[in-house]
Amino acid sequence: MRRLRAAAAASLVTTLALTASACGGGSGGGSDNSSPKTLTYWASNQGASVAVDKKVLTKELAKFTKQTGIKVKLEVIPWSDLLNRILTATTSGEGPDVLNIGNTWSASLQATGALMDFDDAAFKAIGGRDRFVDSAVGSTGAAGKPPAAVPLYSLAYALYYNKKLFADAGIAKPPVTWDEFVEDGKKLTKGNTWGTALEGSNLSNNIHQAFVLGKQRGADFFDADGKPTFTSDGAVAAVKQYVDWMGKDKIIAPGNAEYNQNQSLNDFASGKVGMVLWQAADTTFQAHGMKAEDYGVAPVPVQSGTPGTDKQTNSMVAGINMAVFKNTKNKEGALKFVKFMTSKDESTFLNKTWGSVPPVKDAQEDPAFNKGGAGTIKETLLKSATALPQVPNEAQFETAVGTAIKDLWADAAGKKEITTADVKAALTKAEQQMPK
Repeated sequence: MRRLRAAAAASLVTTLALTASACGGGSGGGSDNSSPKTLTYWASNQGASVAVDKKVLTKELAKFTKQTGIKVKLEVIPWSDLLNRILTATTSGEGPDVLNIGNTWSASLQATGALMDFDDAAFKAIGGRDRFVDSAVGSTGAAGKPPAAVPLYSLAYALYYNKKLFADAGIAKPPVTWDEFVEDGKKLTKGNTWGTALEGSNLSNNIHQAFVLGKQRGADFFDADGKPTFTSDGAVAAVKQYVDWMGKDKIIAPGNAEYNQNQSLNDFASGKVGMVLWQAADTTFQAHGMKAEDYGVAPVPVQSGTPGTDKQTNSMVAGINMAVFKNTKNKEGALKFVKFMTSKDESTFLNKTWGSVPPVKDAQEDPAFNKGGAGTIKETLLKSATALPQVPNEAQFETAVGTAIKDLWADAAGKKEITTADVKAALTKAEQQMPK
C-alpha cells in the first residue's frame, strides 16, 4: 500500500503518539476503480449506541445497494476512538473509502493530504455545491482551498433539563445565565441526584465547552495568524469556570471526571441529574425510555441571558462531515454514495433520526426541524453559534488542551482545590506541546 508522505500527517501522529498501523477495512492503493461493487464506510456514532446506529444505517445502505449494485461494508466507530482511527489511517495509507469526520477536524485532516478534494468536478458529481447551506460548507476545510469533505449532519449544543426534577426543586424555568445555571444546579444536587453531568475524559467535549466559555470572555484560543493563545486571561478564566462546576460549585459528581462514553446522557435519562449540555440528545434519551414530555430543551446559557454573536456565543458550530479517502480504489462509487447520503430524502430521514439539522437546503424545509431539540439547534446555528478555528493544528489543540482539562477534572474529582494558577500552568504546558 502507498504510504502518504505528508509532513503534516507525521506531525499529527507524533503529537498524538499514535502508531502507524493499518486500521483494516479500507480499499487502499490508487484510485483505479478495480473494486467497483464494494465500498467501506466508517460512520460516527450518532445515536444511543453503536448497535442502534448499525441497525439504522444497515437498512439505509441496503437502499443504496439496491439502487447501484454497490455493497457497503459498514463500521460504526465511537467518538472516543474515531480521530485516532482516522489519523492512523492517514499515515498507513490504508483507510475506508468513505468516512465521517467531525467538522472541527476538517482543516487538520485536510493538511495530511489523505482526503480527496471536493473540487468543482466532485461537487458536480454529487449534485452541486449550492445544495448545501453556506455556513455548513464553511466548516469543511481551510479557507481558500477546495473543501476536504461535505456536510452531512449539522449540530449545536443545547441545554436539556428534567422537568420533574426541576418542579421538585421549585425551579420554574431553565437557566439563561451561568449564575442561574449554578444556582439551579445546587438546588438539584441532593442525595444521589446531581445538578448536571458531563464527559470529563472526552477531549472533544472539553474543547467545545472551553471554547464557548472562552468566546464569552473574548478569547479564541488562537490569534489571527493561527498561533495558540491558550494562556490568555479569558481562556484561563473560561477553563476555571468549567472545572469549578465540580471542584467549587459541587454540582457534578466526581465520577464524571472519567466519563467518555455518553454516561452523562445515561445519568440524565435515568433521573440522576437535572441538566446536561449536549448535541442532539433526543434519540438517546428516548431510547433509554424517556418520553419527549419528560424533558425540555433550551438554549445554552450566556452571562447576559440573551444568546447572540461574539461574547454572546453559546455553542460551537458542530456537525459531521463526509469525506472520501484519497486512496480509494472506487472514487466513482464513493461519490455515488456521498450523493445518496446527502440526497433530500436520505438527509431528511437521517437527521430526523439523530435529532440533528440537515445541511442540505431542501431537506431543511421539513417541519420536523422547527420544533423540539432540532428546532433549538437550528435556531442556535442561525443566531449564536461560532465555528472553531479552521486551522491545521486544530486536532493537536483538541488533544493538548482537551487533555489538560481532563487532568484538571481528575484533580477536582480528588477534591483538590483548582486555582487560577493551576489552570494557567496546565494550559501553558498544553501550549508548549503545539507545533511551532
